Amino acid sequence: MAKILIGKYEATIYPEGEGYTGAISLGFDPDGKRQRLKRKGKTKTAVKDKLIKAVKDLEAGIKASESYTVRDAINDWLSKGLKGRSETTVIKLRTLVETHIIPKLGKIKLQQLRADHVDEWLDQLATALATTTLREVHGALKRAIRQAQARDMVLRNVAELVTTPKGTDGRPSKALTRDQANAVLMAARSSELHAYVVISLTTGVRTEEARALCWDHVVAWVPKLKSWRPVTEVGFKHAKFAIYVWRAVRDGGDTKTRKSRRTLELPKLATEALRQHHTRQVAHKLRAGEAWQDHNLVFCTSVGTPLDAANVRRAFRKITKDAKIGTDWTPRELRHSFVSIMSDQGVPIETIADLVGHAGTSVTEAVYRHQLRPVITKGAQTMNTIFGDSRHG
Repeated sequence: MAKILIGKYEATIYPEGEGYTGAISLGFDPDGKRQRLKRKGKTKTAVKDKLIKAVKDLEAGIKASESYTVRDAINDWLSKGLKGRSETTVIKLRTLVETHIIPKLGKIKLQQLRADHVDEWLDQLATALATTTLREVHGALKRAIRQAQARDMVLRNVAELVTTPKGTDGRPSKALTRDQANAVLMAARSSELHAYVVISLTTGVRTEEARALCWDHVVAWVPKLKSWRPVTEVGFKHAKFAIYVWRAVRDGGDTKTRKSRRTLELPKLATEALRQHHTRQVAHKLRAGEAWQDHNLVFCTSVGTPLDAANVRRAFRKITKDAKIGTDWTPRELRHSFVSIMSDQGVPIETIADLVGHAGTSVTEAVYRHQLRPVITKGAQTMNTIFGDSRHG
């Protein structure tokens, strides 16, 4: 058993099994137990090369074992790196990594992962995933390796060195026409989601804002008090109602941005839907008895617990099917429909931006450009007025 010196460490290489094993003595731990670093290979040269690399990693402060894989890094990130994130976010990220990262890259040793591996992996995904999803998946890998870096498990983050390619074009959001909107409202009357649909369509709130709406944020204007008061205190026998859009199903429970916090007066249609919904919810609460969990939510399950986004999507698809407009619709397109209806009625884009909780009109124009018809057609209308309908050869 020959002894060799690798850097400042004494190493030995000896036959074992069908190959060779190399060991480096690292001294003793606080309990007096001897610490050794081992590497295996088919030849002495291969083992020596591995020992040299191991020593370099030691001197660089890297402490990951040779067997530490991308899967290990991902699992460590899921268990330790998502503290404070909502359960919905954790489930989403876990699904992304288990579907797209672990099957393709999971078995690769983290220290052997190269930028080329990441590049090839992303190029394959780009043929099947929308650009937004591709960015989320790439971002998850970068964050997982970043955590491994912070814990001295790898020297550099190769995922940071790669640019996310463009993915497939996602399905563009669409908006209900006026006739379709009426059909959806009619079909929703028999659904537990009726008030949810009415509020979303007539106020333009985000889906995560609707699901987080609390009863003490549904308010009525009380002239005698000259103030808005929760309907849970003053009831529905008033002339004016509003909702405080101050919460969302997001990390920390806040709205998407600070500007998103807003107060929206309710149209009569929405007020009546909420009044009926409140009556039905009281009946649900009585039937549930001790099983009822009081979260003070306007929209909840039959036992008071928060609505799951996937269940809302399924219920909404049934409504659109009953409305005979197909099932290729999502609840967030009620918000797009709100913008479209406002725009069709000539409401200025500045007002629409305020209503939907955007910090400025640039976001509204970028996200809802297909719904802002009066703005898009204004130039052509002006030119028609100036030059008439004459044709020039």
